[in-house]
Amino acid sequence: MAITSANQLELLQTAEAVAREKMIDPGLVVEAMEESLARAAKSRYGAEMDIRVSIDRKTGRATFTRVRTVVEEEELENYQAEFTVEQAKQYLDDPKIGDTFVEEVPPVEMGRIAAQSAKQVILQKVREAERDRQFEEFKDRAGTIINGLVKREEYGNVIVDVGAGEAILRRNEKIGRESYRPNDRIRVYIKDVRREQRGPQIFLSRTAPEFMAELFKMEVPEIYDGIIEIKAVARDPGSRAKIAVISYDNSIDPVGACVGMRGSRVQAVVNELQGEKIDIIPWNEDQPTFLVNALQPAEVSKVVLDEEAGKIEVVVPEEQLSLAIGRRGQNVRLASQLTGLDIDIMTEEQESARRQAEFELRTKLFVDNLDLDEFFAQLLVSEGFSNLEEVAYVELDELLVIDGVDEDTANELQARARDVLEAQNKAALENARSMGVEDSLVEFEGLTPQMIEALAKDDVKTLEDFATCADWELAGGWTTVDGERVKDDGVLEPFDVSLEEAQQLIMTARVMLGWVDPADLEADAEEELEDIETEEAEV
Repeated sequence: MAITSANQLELLQTAEAVAREKMIDPGLVVEAMEESLARAAKSRYGAEMDIRVSIDRKTGRATFTRVRTVVEEEELENYQAEFTVEQAKQYLDDPKIGDTFVEEVPPVEMGRIAAQSAKQVILQKVREAERDRQFEEFKDRAGTIINGLVKREEYGNVIVDVGAGEAILRRNEKIGRESYRPNDRIRVYIKDVRREQRGPQIFLSRTAPEFMAELFKMEVPEIYDGIIEIKAVARDPGSRAKIAVISYDNSIDPVGACVGMRGSRVQAVVNELQGEKIDIIPWNEDQPTFLVNALQPAEVSKVVLDEEAGKIEVVVPEEQLSLAIGRRGQNVRLASQLTGLDIDIMTEEQESARRQAEFELRTKLFVDNLDLDEFFAQLLVSEGFSNLEEVAYVELDELLVIDGVDEDTANELQARARDVLEAQNKAALENARSMGVEDSLVEFEGLTPQMIEALAKDDVKTLEDFATCADWELAGGWTTVDGERVKDDGVLEPFDVSLEEAQQLIMTARVMLGWVDPADLEADAEEELEDIETEEAEV
């Protein structure tokens, strides 16, 4: 096939037809044609030549040109596409490095192999353009709901036609045991859109908490308008869910608005989620209050919050225990996900027994270490003293408020407590040294002998070992695994070392070792302070 003998407008007509069918820019198809024709020309004139093809966008005329570039003499490698300044003088006036000489060459006759190669180039370019268009279309739609048509099911995964391509609903993203047949309509949440080698991959979900939030946004105009905000969602897909909402208009009840007249709004969401029961809960900034709401319908007697540990103790009457826990722990699990806290539920009787056990344990601590009788030790515990450090280093006035304690008795108590602590520190330090702890760690400010002993047991024996630790390894923390909060025990957690204190200790060690420049730390701190001030100013 010779380009010269072909109807030149046919190129443009073909490009427009392909672009219309694939919903891509016709210019991309024309560029693919230009590249394919250039490749065919190179096979005719020589692969080392820089042959370029330009198709007129109005007439369809294809122009074949050979391009040669002026380069330094020592850089000349490709004699077909490059030439030196001296060689270029016969073609160009006053040639300079980087100049190009373009000359038109005759169009090529495209044989069967060349035509097939050109077709493959065009198809490849069209596929790439189609993939780019699909990715651009869906990348900004991640986090939204879309309606699709089921095409087929493969190994439990559902392939969904979403209009401009296919998406996948994995079996672990389906609700319960729901199944679909070809051509069933399905409403899904676009969880993720990734650009991969085989084209954009669109991942769908019906189990994501965000799916429920988006459904409520569609059913409740106040949420769509921003008057009501969904603060948190926790789901046991297909079974039960809890959703926390807050209203920014005092005249609108957030729970009532989400329920709707005779439950019409929430029922629409329930029907879409295969009958999943939904508890709508008023959100509250006060975490204990919010938790009491989240554990509905169970009644709560008392809540004790440990903010540092992210843990909360809930005391309920005996008859409310099973209701608070829920079937197979569902109610407390969803409440934990909703609040982001580790919840420990106990009955009033269990709490009373636990407090009694703690009281007896602290009483025994003072009896054994301070050589006190049981009654006097109980007085100390009743006044809130829980360990020897508090007795040894508290202000004297706090001991004098105890009935029967005068100044001499208070001084004697503190002297005994300090003697015991010094003996314990000495023993801990000797034990740590016997395990190989070096002076660099012993002399590091901020660590007690007991802490050093605990670090040694965890194989942290030098300042370098300590500096390589992560803050959560020292202070402990929480990790979410498969939707469940899992506790990570810290080496120094028994000594009430917070995450911030652990970070400070580790950074100080790194500065002492020269691993971190103090100036960088100051710059980071100033930048963080500026960010905080900016945020406060915007608010």
